[in-house]
Amino acid sequence: MAAEDVEGGRAKRGGSNNGTYAAMSGAEHYEGVGAEARWKPWFVPAVVVANVVVFVVAMYVNDCPAHAHPFGKCVAGFLRRFSFQPIRENPLLGPSSSTLEKLGALQWNKIVHGHQGWRLITSMWLHAGVVHLIVNMLSLIIIGIRLEQQFGFVRIGIIYLLSGFGGSILSSLFIRNNISVGASGALFGLLGSMLAELITNWTIYSNKAAALFSLLVIVLINLAVGILPRVDNFAHIGGFLTGFLVGFILLVRPQFGWIERHNFPPESQVKSKYKTYQYILCIVALMLLIAGFSVGLVMLFRGVNGNDRCHWCHYLSCVPTSRWECGD
Repeated sequence: MAAEDVEGGRAKRGGSNNGTYAAMSGAEHYEGVGAEARWKPWFVPAVVVANVVVFVVAMYVNDCPAHAHPFGKCVAGFLRRFSFQPIRENPLLGPSSSTLEKLGALQWNKIVHGHQGWRLITSMWLHAGVVHLIVNMLSLIIIGIRLEQQFGFVRIGIIYLLSGFGGSILSSLFIRNNISVGASGALFGLLGSMLAELITNWTIYSNKAAALFSLLVIVLINLAVGILPRVDNFAHIGGFLTGFLVGFILLVRPQFGWIERHNFPPESQVKSKYKTYQYILCIVALMLLIAGFSVGLVMLFRGVNGNDRCHWCHYLSCVPTSRWECGD
């Protein structure tokens, strides 16, 4: 997933901190709202390191030189055991499909009939190749570091992991004959949470329309890339929807009047920390999240094929053209 830099710059220093979208499109908190403590990020760097370590382990297990290859020689043979599969087999410079499947890639038959539900989690830590890994980890650093500084490792960690899980569920419901790996679902979840944060904290931002437009363009561009073959857009969509709902629950900010209540006389002070619409969005999002996970998991482990319930949904992941075909 090739995520764009949704920040585009650094927040201003002094006074109050800008919001998540400050450098992206000029949207800023009103004076005083951003004067909250900034967290030192460690979850996102830890995830990056973990993904790199898992990829190294995958290449060690793969051991390209130890197997015969009908597609040619291993790439970067000087790496010996860590050399890559032939380009014709894996153009992303990585291990074989069988290695990824062995280590926990999403595979419908193994999840449903092999009772290996743990693949819904392990698949988000695997990558198909060096190119796949670098693109995803750069995207995670660009998006995740700033979010973790704003909201802390607990909330961003929950969003990241739940979004990856949600992406795996939707992917498994619609893709049966291929394996799927990658952190893209979790990354799209972070984008979804940013959109939810902007909406639920709408009143504390200025230039909000520009921020909303910019973020929607970024999301739509990334989703559009998902209609190309060999890209699991169902994981992207599932992760985005999950992060979008969780964002309404975890990224809500107190209203301006509550933060500045000590500067007003008692009769003018705001009594509620959050606005009514923020409570409503939080409750609705929580209900939809629980319902979505419950229905999705029940359908998955009952062996329901999502394509039978939605005959046009396969176009969300790949649109056939004269230049390429789409397989399951």
